[in-house]
Amino acid sequence: MKVAPIKTPEVVKRMFPNYVWDMPSGEKTIYLTFDDGPTPEITEWTLDILKQFDAKATFFCIGDNIKKYPEIFHKVLEEEHRIGNHTFNHLKGWKSETEDYLENTLKAQQIIDTESDQLGLSKTSLLAPKLFRPPYGKIKPSQTEGLLAQDYKIIMWDVISYDWDKDISKEQCLEYVTSKAKDGSIVVFHDSVKANKNMSYVLPKVLEHFKQLGYTFKSL
Repeated sequence: MKVAPIKTPEVVKRMFPNYVWDMPSGEKTIYLTFDDGPTPEITEWTLDILKQFDAKATFFCIGDNIKKYPEIFHKVLEEEHRIGNHTFNHLKGWKSETEDYLENTLKAQQIIDTESDQLGLSKTSLLAPKLFRPPYGKIKPSQTEGLLAQDYKIIMWDVISYDWDKDISKEQCLEYVTSKAKDGSIVVFHDSVKANKNMSYVLPKVLEHFKQLGYTFKSL
């Protein structure tokens, strides 16, 4: 069930200026992002669909999933998509001590760096500057300060698809994105098992819809 607006209100963006909510360019650009992977059930399919539309995206990866599926993580990098940190095991910031949260993020970052090093990509634009998205979008001010001090950019969103929500139909999910996204929008999808049904229906249609309108899809 939806608990937050599909499109982030401008007042919220102004209240939290330390976070990146959108990146308007005036050039019809949309930034697709995928949380919670890599997962064998959906991530590789996602990469294939993005390739069909010559689209680049940003994948906010869970450290434990990278550890389990390093070959899929390598494929994300090899296809030149951007990588972001999504903690080691999807930690909820509001229920975590700041020290624990930062350590959990560092654990994920170490795995990102180790696996990227194997491909010789540790200092490329696919990884730097460091990007972070808090699971559930929930993060304490002290956690924000700690991550900013470590030179992370904290990425939120302009439009959230609710692709994981079992109460949202695939048609509703599609309408949320096509009706709300615009130039500079950061859009959240999930390459996760829970979101598979909706996302696998919506993603190709979103790419086709906006491409026909003259949009391009870039990584952050």
